[in-house]
Amino acid sequence: MMALYSSENCLNCHRVRFVLAEKGINVEIIHVEQDRAATADLAELNPYGETPTLVDRDMVLYGTWVVTEYLDERYPHPPLMPVDPVSRSRLRLAMYRMHRDWIEAGQIIETSGGEKKVAAAKKQLRDSLIAADDFFGLTPFILNEELSLADCALVPLLWRLPAYDINLTVKQAPKLNQYMERMFRRDSFQRSLTEAERLMRESE
Repeated sequence: MMALYSSENCLNCHRVRFVLAEKGINVEIIHVEQDRAATADLAELNPYGETPTLVDRDMVLYGTWVVTEYLDERYPHPPLMPVDPVSRSRLRLAMYRMHRDWIEAGQIIETSGGEKKVAAAKKQLRDSLIAADDFFGLTPFILNEELSLADCALVPLLWRLPAYDINLTVKQAPKLNQYMERMFRRDSFQRSLTEAERLMRESE
């Protein structure tokens, strides 16, 4: 049995859980907040003691990108990356930019104790997403006709926008809102949510 050491309200863990749900992989999810022994186990498995950490037989993997790409290669159906190298590189570049421009801002909002730094990250994330609205109308998914690792990386961040006190109206970002509505309804995404994550949008 594959096991994922996860946190209930963790952006990076959610990204991995989305991939697992999309591929229908049978996995034991160990929420470290609910299991004190799991925290000690995690310290032995991962030199950084952080989630997400994946255990597959004798293989221990950590680092969100490492884990998600391993899962896509280990369980190739459905594929979450294009087959040809040019399209794969284009999508990887998009993921790199998303990480630098959006996901890092979300991580600052979640983990930083500095009010000014958090406020700046919120403004940068909000303004950048609005400016990129047309990007979300180019293809049904991010630069692709099918769901990919890029979507699995970004959608958990978009789900958290209300928790970040970021509200993007339909008027401000119509194509992004259409994209979010489609993705949030996706069965695999709904199955990837923890109860703590569901509460982020309970009023909607």
